[in-house]
Amino acid sequence: MSLIFISLLILIAVFAPLIVKYDPLEQNLTDRLLPPSKKYIFGTDDLGRDVFSRVVYGTKISLSVGIIAVGISTVIGIMLGLAAGFFGKTIDTVIMRFVDICLCFPTFFLLLMVIAFLEPNIYNVMIVIGITSWPSITRLIRGEVLSIRERDFILAAKINGISTLRILFVHILPNTIGPILVNATLGIGGAILTESALSFLGLGVQPPIPSWGNILTIGKDYIHLAWWLSLFPGLAIFFTVLFFNLLGEGLRDIFDPKY
Repeated sequence: MSLIFISLLILIAVFAPLIVKYDPLEQNLTDRLLPPSKKYIFGTDDLGRDVFSRVVYGTKISLSVGIIAVGISTVIGIMLGLAAGFFGKTIDTVIMRFVDICLCFPTFFLLLMVIAFLEPNIYNVMIVIGITSWPSITRLIRGEVLSIRERDFILAAKINGISTLRILFVHILPNTIGPILVNATLGIGGAILTESALSFLGLGVQPPIPSWGNILTIGKDYIHLAWWLSLFPGLAIFFTVLFFNLLGEGLRDIFDPKY
């Protein structure tokens, strides 16, 4: 079910121009704050823009942020986790103490601090979420590598003179794919939620580019007058994060049946 929903979201993001009837940036002040109807199935906002079109285009923004941000954090986490777990000793100590320091800071406040010094746009949001999310992945990969490096096939590879890079990326990394996929799937949901929160606060994707978070920002100003401005983007965020988390749980059951 979760895989079907996420596949549908991806199709919506890819074929957004074919799905919507109105330009999400087009303003029509004569139709401002209209409730859902046959003409505007999700209603209109304070500038007369079609909310359905904006929510559909916001799907592309949210998925892009989630996937790219998690991709950045996963690459960083894999590199540092492999190095810490395989080489151990001083390298492990330095990396893990740095991880501990990073984990001492509340992630969202760290995000706010970094974004405050940068221009708030979609690219900076992707990068900042990515570079603040790697510590947990690093710890996960390090734990897996510590277990794998003591197995017989790794010892045999070392005895046969196989290079360290080949051992890391051909023998060890493929055996950590399961936890990486589970963590990445759960991370996408978290990244989407974080982007929505930043956009809601005005520090994420900037208007007029449609984002679920900045649609909610408009909705809070008209919560008693135009409930649809908060309901539809809120439901989009809720179900997207929910199904990404369910997919992550399903993958964990597949790769680690003991759960």
